[in-house]
Amino acid sequence: MHPPEAVTPDAPGLIPVPLLTQQWLDLCFVHWAVAPELVAPLLPEGTVPDLHEGAAYVGLVAFRMHRVGWLGLPGVPYLGTFPETNVRLYSVDSHGRRGVVFRSMDASRLIPVVMGRLGFRLPYLWSRMTVRTVGDTVTYTSSRRWPGPRGAHSRLVVRPGEPIAEPTELEHFLTARWGMHNAFFGGAAYLPNHHPRWPLHRAELLTCEENLVEAAGFPAPTQAPASVLWSPGVPVRLGRPARPAGIPTP
Repeated sequence: MHPPEAVTPDAPGLIPVPLLTQQWLDLCFVHWAVAPELVAPLLPEGTVPDLHEGAAYVGLVAFRMHRVGWLGLPGVPYLGTFPETNVRLYSVDSHGRRGVVFRSMDASRLIPVVMGRLGFRLPYLWSRMTVRTVGDTVTYTSSRRWPGPRGAHSRLVVRPGEPIAEPTELEHFLTARWGMHNAFFGGAAYLPNHHPRWPLHRAELLTCEENLVEAAGFPAPTQAPASVLWSPGVPVRLGRPARPAGIPTP
């Protein structure tokens, strides 16, 4: 097994011919530290938990997906534009590639949900969702419709602060993720992404009412989050799935 690649704030390589293009806008990142042994059984075969100073993390990330486009074509304004809220984990494979693993991906457009589930085997779920900015606060709401569990929901209210001139090592670790691990071809494969360096702001979490983390297989958080960040967003290019991750050895 190769050692994990370095965490870099800039994408390691270009994606000249993207499979998908999109924008991720008005993102709220809320993270809790969790025991690695809780994460390991939830990852795809061929990956293990990616740790920062011995801790694994579960993230609740709410944002606006904007103008998803295929194969370099212009982004779709309606079907490709919707709120989304993810529960995600952090993984590394035998090639040393760091990535994210999605436990749930709530989105408000049914057709993209079905396409994501059937075409990419991603855990998309259809939900009622809103993202609203009022004054200096941003509110993200989600209520799951299909396939369930019905009643899974979240309501986050954050107040973004000033831009971060130099993010901490943990803030880079939680956001500078240049790929995703998922079971694409009967085993874990890696889907790379490319976007500019994150413009990050620390944020004040005013309200956190959610059970999405528990619905994703974790105990309900009882401690304050280890990190709360906000970003105005970035344009993103996603590449084609790379070779299987392989099975790591201890």
